[in-house]
Amino acid sequence: MNQHLSKPMLWALLFGNLAIGMGIMVVPATLTNMSDNLGTSVPLTGQLITVGSVLMGVGAPLFAALVAKWDRRKLLTFTMAWYALFHGLCAIAPSFTSLMILRVLSVITPAIFTPQAAACVGLLAKPEDRTKAITFIFLGWSISSVFGVPILASIGGLGVGGEGWRWAFALVALVSAGSALWIWHVLPSGIQIAALSRAAWIGVFKHRTLMLTVGVTLLSAFGQFILFSYFTAYYKQLLNADTQTISLFFFWFGFCGLIGSFALARYIDRIGADRAPIIAMSLMAVSLLLWPLGTSVFTVLLISIPWGLGCFSSNSAQQARLGAAAPLVAGASIALNTSAMYSGQAFGAGLGGWLIAHDMMSHLHWYGFAIMLCAISLSAWSRREGNNISK
Repeated sequence: MNQHLSKPMLWALLFGNLAIGMGIMVVPATLTNMSDNLGTSVPLTGQLITVGSVLMGVGAPLFAALVAKWDRRKLLTFTMAWYALFHGLCAIAPSFTSLMILRVLSVITPAIFTPQAAACVGLLAKPEDRTKAITFIFLGWSISSVFGVPILASIGGLGVGGEGWRWAFALVALVSAGSALWIWHVLPSGIQIAALSRAAWIGVFKHRTLMLTVGVTLLSAFGQFILFSYFTAYYKQLLNADTQTISLFFFWFGFCGLIGSFALARYIDRIGADRAPIIAMSLMAVSLLLWPLGTSVFTVLLISIPWGLGCFSSNSAQQARLGAAAPLVAGASIALNTSAMYSGQAFGAGLGGWLIAHDMMSHLHWYGFAIMLCAISLSAWSRREGNNISK
């Protein structure tokens, strides 16, 4: 790293992504608890994921343009404070309707923070360190899955009358507030990224290889979230799993994700950022193919290993590829990639909810598997089109 990018900055941004990951995953982690407490069906409650993901998907490129001239210290601090405020309000929401509105407002933060933090790192790091630096801050997502999501799932099962999900939201608010303070303390003032002109945005959209790469992210998230959005409902219905067992599943999945992310951060230069997503998505496809064999706690844990290894490392590789290959337009390309990720989550949660509403809970993984194969094929095509997206 050069003198402008210190380790405290990297750790603060990593922690910010940890808070972002917890906030996004608090709904899947407490889905059935919210459903029972608020008197809504699982598919309807799952639309909290869909609607929030739609906002994040649409908002990421839009906000990238709107906040281009903001000082990054103020921008990243403010967005995390916003995240804290609205998760706190979600915790005391009196009805599902009010919760939906507050949830939509809260996820403005992920639409801004994730791409802008990566763009900030991409600007400050030396070219030879840029890939590893961007990959490093995305470890926050993996860490949130190992520690944050299982804790949220456990808290969700506590409380009188199923009120535990409120405490889970409150925890996200607390972590987000801590992130805002940390970022304000270590990030210097004056970090600004030049705003892209209209012509530059048009150039990004016309860049064939770049857009193929973004399409891979869309399909990968789509394939995963058909099943992932409804893990708690799936485990309860098909395995009769209790809160502690579901927390174990989330912990194990996140632990595997952390290992995969650390492996990626260490070996991505050797593997190549264009090959890493194909390997990661192939691992996820293996788990989805073998999913029907998960008829016990042990077999589910075993089958979920490849999925966990590939889950977070896949998108980290995509982000690193975009940021490293085209640092001058990283704010735009990573915003588009973030948009694709959240849009894919929306499509997955929406289709998964529709399948559950039509009594096809046991078929979720087959749909996910088919779409994951499409993502792998598109990634292979993107690689053939050329590894250097900056050309």
